[in-house]
Amino acid sequence: MVRVCKEESFHQRQGYEALLVMMKGSQAQRDMVQDAVNRTWWKCLAMFGPSDKDSMHSSDGMRWGIKRISNDDLRQKFIDATVPQAAVLGVTLPDPELKWNEERGHYDHGEIDWDEFWQTVNGHGPMNRERLATRVKAHDDGAWVRDAALAHAEKQRQRALKAA
Repeated sequence: MVRVCKEESFHQRQGYEALLVMMKGSQAQRDMVQDAVNRTWWKCLAMFGPSDKDSMHSSDGMRWGIKRISNDDLRQKFIDATVPQAAVLGVTLPDPELKWNEERGHYDHGEIDWDEFWQTVNGHGPMNRERLATRVKAHDDGAWVRDAALAHAEKQRQRALKAA
C-alpha cells in the first residue's frame, strides 16, 4: 500500500506541475485548463460518493474497517486541499458558493448535482453508449483470436489422443 500511495502522490504532483506550466503558457493553454476545471469540478466532488446521509453502505464500510474516512470527510479534505492549489495556479473553481468558513475551519461549497451522478452510475452517462459500443466492437474484432486459440487447443487435443 505504501508503494501505491507513493505512486499516486507522484501522479498528483506530475499533474499539478503540468497545470502550472500550462497556466504560465499562452492564453489558449490557460483557457484549456480553465475549461477542463469547469467541466470536471462537480464530477470530481461527486466521485467521493453520495453524502454520508444518502450512502447506503458507507456506515457499514466504516464499521467493518473497509474505509477509514467517510465520503463527506474525504470530499471536504479534497476541497480544502484543492482550493489553495487552484489559487496558486490562477484557476477559478466554478462554484459561486465556495468560501472559507472560519467557524468550521473548512471551505463551504455548493450543492452537487446528484441526479447527474446517479444517471452516470446507473449507465446513462454522457459517454455510456460510446463506451459500450467500443467494448462490443473490441469483443467482435477479437473473435478471430478466440477462434484461433480454440482451434489450436483442439489440434493439441487431437495430437495428444493420437499419441496415446
